[in-house]
Amino acid sequence: MSDALEDQILRFIAHLTQRNLSPHTRSNYARDLGTLRQFCLKQGLKDWAGVDVHHVRAFITQRHRQGLAPKSIQRLLASVRSFYEYLQEEGLARRNPAEGVRAPKAAKRLPDTLDADQMARLLQIEGQEPEIVRDRAVMELLYSSGLRLAELISINLSDIDLREGLVTVTGKGRKTRIVPVGREALKALQAWLRRRGELAKPDDATLFVGPRGGPLSPRTVQSRLKRWGVAQGVQQGVHPHLFRHSFASHVLESSGDLRAVQELLGHANISTTQIYTHLDFQHLAKTYDAAHPRARKKKGAG
Repeated sequence: MSDALEDQILRFIAHLTQRNLSPHTRSNYARDLGTLRQFCLKQGLKDWAGVDVHHVRAFITQRHRQGLAPKSIQRLLASVRSFYEYLQEEGLARRNPAEGVRAPKAAKRLPDTLDADQMARLLQIEGQEPEIVRDRAVMELLYSSGLRLAELISINLSDIDLREGLVTVTGKGRKTRIVPVGREALKALQAWLRRRGELAKPDDATLFVGPRGGPLSPRTVQSRLKRWGVAQGVQQGVHPHLFRHSFASHVLESSGDLRAVQELLGHANISTTQIYTHLDFQHLAKTYDAAHPRARKKKGAG
């Protein structure tokens, strides 16, 4: 039997559906707010207007003690803030009790990347079967244009301009951007388009299709890339975002242009892109340590 707390959560999720938020995002909101509802019921709270900042702090402290990671707590707080913004708009809450509540700081984890030589070895896959030709084009395009997995699998044939070397993709928030496609990726795409008809159905619009036609699924891409990583002798696990991280790191390393990398990646905020400056600095620091006469350790020094 539902209660007033649950009813408002359900209405909020319906509101998110109307705003065209993805099922994954809506599921996260529902799970986060369901956890908060359980906490509130145990506190004897029967409506959302009765929740104050102390309740939210106690809730966050409890989740932290239960082992929830700082990044997950940040998302949890974002869910609560968004929910209360909705309640305020509906006249069901006068204040947002999550405002001013901070999550514990998460340690910055640098993204995995491959260096240029490792990437070149990974991309040298052999074979002319349609699925191999497709996989080669998938990997070349991921690395060439720094695409997210969701962007890659949603590309339609009409989104690719081979003559100009451009692809139009739809990123987060349904924002579209046009990104360049490199020479090797164009060659791989042309090879794939010559073989695509062997897998695609006549009405398939997506660029990359599965073995029985229809759009290529995220899971298929992930498993195929993982398999190619093992086959090509890459030591670390190969996954779709590895290509995006490597693309960003290599472009920034060569150009030093953070704003350009931000645009190419489709980041709304440049602070998201700045993680790659840390990678670039690590590379420079290693080069310095190896090359500078005052930085090198003396032989035999403990």
